[in-house]
Amino acid sequence: MNEIFELNNDDEIKTILGVTDEEFIRQKKIHQKGYESYNQKMLNFQIVEKESNAIIGNCGFHSWNPQHHRAEVGYALNSDEFKNKGFMKEALQKVIEYGFQELDLNRIEALIDENNTPSKKLLHHFGFTREGNLRGHYLVDGVFEDSVLYSLLKSEYKIV
Repeated sequence: MNEIFELNNDDEIKTILGVTDEEFIRQKKIHQKGYESYNQKMLNFQIVEKESNAIIGNCGFHSWNPQHHRAEVGYALNSDEFKNKGFMKEALQKVIEYGFQELDLNRIEALIDENNTPSKKLLHHFGFTREGNLRGHYLVDGVFEDSVLYSLLKSEYKIV
């Protein structure tokens, strides 16, 4: 992703990534300052619609700790028009398999909002287990919100 920011202007980057102004600002800050994590890396993949070759979202590990063989998966589609079409299921399956096979992960975690039913269904589809709540975990529009922690161990994963 570094090359995208280094070789293009802001408008070109927004078009390439297919993101809103708000998401572009967030991605640019990450590029400039990095994630605020010790001994962690990021590995994110763009989701491309085959018909149009347009980037429609992303899926990957935004918190990867090689030392402990674990990572936190994150995913998003750029627009509602791409939801409920199987794009994320296809992408997440590839990311999970890549994590366990290529990155030698033992554990993949996901943190979601309790009310995010599509994410819950997606995680359950792949066999993730709900572990519990992280209270006051995110600050959203000035309000602290809880997150629900899910995990999937390599020994539990079955290719679907």
